[in-house]
Amino acid sequence: MAKITILGGGTWGMALGNLLAVKGEDVLVWSAVPAEIEMLESTHEHKMLPGVKLNDSIRYTLDDKEAVNGRDLLVMAVASSYTRVTAKRLSPLVAEGQKIIDVAKGIEEGTLMTLSEIIKEEIPQANVAVLSGPTHAEEVVKLMPTTIVVAAHDQDTAKYIQDIFMYDTFRVYTSSDVRGVELGGALKNVVALAAGIADGLGYGDNAKAAIITRGITEIARLGVKMGCKFETFCGLTGIGDLIVTCASMHSRNRRAGILIGQGKTMQEAMDEVKMVVEGVYSAKAAMELSRKYEVSMPIIEQVNLVLFENKNAAQAVLELMQRDKKDEVTNTVW
Repeated sequence: MAKITILGGGTWGMALGNLLAVKGEDVLVWSAVPAEIEMLESTHEHKMLPGVKLNDSIRYTLDDKEAVNGRDLLVMAVASSYTRVTAKRLSPLVAEGQKIIDVAKGIEEGTLMTLSEIIKEEIPQANVAVLSGPTHAEEVVKLMPTTIVVAAHDQDTAKYIQDIFMYDTFRVYTSSDVRGVELGGALKNVVALAAGIADGLGYGDNAKAAIITRGITEIARLGVKMGCKFETFCGLTGIGDLIVTCASMHSRNRRAGILIGQGKTMQEAMDEVKMVVEGVYSAKAAMELSRKYEVSMPIIEQVNLVLFENKNAAQAVLELMQRDKKDEVTNTVW
């Protein structure tokens, strides 16, 4: 039995915590928000996962030391915008070589660091890995079939975490491409906003397919330029994660995009979704990466203009359609 702490009481953290508890692991949930711990401890339910009773064996705490000391694995499940402050807070308690796996998705604006890079900067003594893929908390918490990828810098860590999470309904693959896995997970949220905007405008499946296909092209083009493996973007944490986020109503990014396409502002859309819309926080960073590595990312660019410069969504789509003619595949030989 592994001693595992879920850092953060959000839906994804609780879905993973429930899975691990069902498996028979020792699961402790920590949060910096007293009301969140009180709700979980008293009801064994999460208000954003209605109708689901969390496993009774899960324990809850507000105490930092209890959450970290002597635990085999820390699961960083706070929203991306809180990753740095949480890592900084807990850093003095983390032992040399203690394993931390980040399960959130995002890129920090300004530094352009991935979340695992932020954790490693704040907790240099930790052994940091990443868990990512096409996963919705609403399905994982109900133990519905799901596949995911653990990415680590060494094989032993990857296999250790693979063994911890592997279950009849939760198949885990391993990867050494940590940056590629994180990049796919962060940028697909921005593309999902575009897919949602197209839905909100009343466009059909043709537009959705175009956004998904050209979106993964943009992400892969940037990733390869940053030293990631092209194959990563053809897999679960690339096209797989992009498909599920662009197509599902579980996706908060798609739902926010739909509202924006219907005429709401970014803030109005985020308020209505009532959950963190990670794509909004990653959009500017994605644009900064595009400029830094001199990679053309027209979908990402138009999403930024709609989000932060109040550009008309229909006009943004029109400009994407009217771009200069080009080959679909680079280096085409006739």
